[in-house]
Amino acid sequence: MSEFTVYPAIDMRNGKCVRLIQGDYEKETIYGHSPLEMASLFAEAGANWIHLVDLDGAREGKKVNDSYVISIAAELNVKVQVGGGIRAEKDVYDYLSQGVERVILGSSAVSNPEFVKKMLKAYGRHIAIGLDARDGFVSTEGWLETSSVRAEELGRELANEGAEVFIFTDIATDGMLSGPNINSTVELARATGKQVIASGGVSSLADLGALASRAAEGVSGAIVGKALYTNQFTVAEALERVAAK
Repeated sequence: MSEFTVYPAIDMRNGKCVRLIQGDYEKETIYGHSPLEMASLFAEAGANWIHLVDLDGAREGKKVNDSYVISIAAELNVKVQVGGGIRAEKDVYDYLSQGVERVILGSSAVSNPEFVKKMLKAYGRHIAIGLDARDGFVSTEGWLETSSVRAEELGRELANEGAEVFIFTDIATDGMLSGPNINSTVELARATGKQVIASGGVSSLADLGALASRAAEGVSGAIVGKALYTNQFTVAEALERVAAK
């Protein structure tokens, strides 16, 4: 059976744990005042990975909440993947050398493909490519811009350059608890032949089960945020559900 990982998500803004709806900074809910505390609750519940997003970083194009990321990686027995505001090799190196397992490159995949290819060559599986799509086209700059590049095309190109892991978000579903876009996730896995982690829209244990059932096709995990914060299910229940698949 192919492995399927649940990634509880912590989105950080001003040092707090927040959720945005469809990436809109005006639609923010604060769910906690300490990312480390939140991460330790997820770790205690059995999570092996934590997915961290530096929202301020994504917006400003530089790392802002990195001290929280590094303390989680250092103090907890979990693997950490982080995205947001990572634009230079120094950013990547700083995170990886301080215990972060995986760094997510998103906007730069479109705006600075040479940089991304260089990072893939240097750091291989420690780089994940975040592809956020609106109607199949890749969005960049904290979702403020939509490019003319199709997610599958970019995915295929970067897989050829050594990308092993993709994180796919269908923006229409993000933070809406409306169910993930399973077909698009599977299509990206098929197009690239690589692991794809689904992000956005998971609202129930049934959604998780549906994604986990496609693990053999390359869907290797799901990032879960709002559903945990609004108590649709717990991390422990999520882990149990995907283990049952």
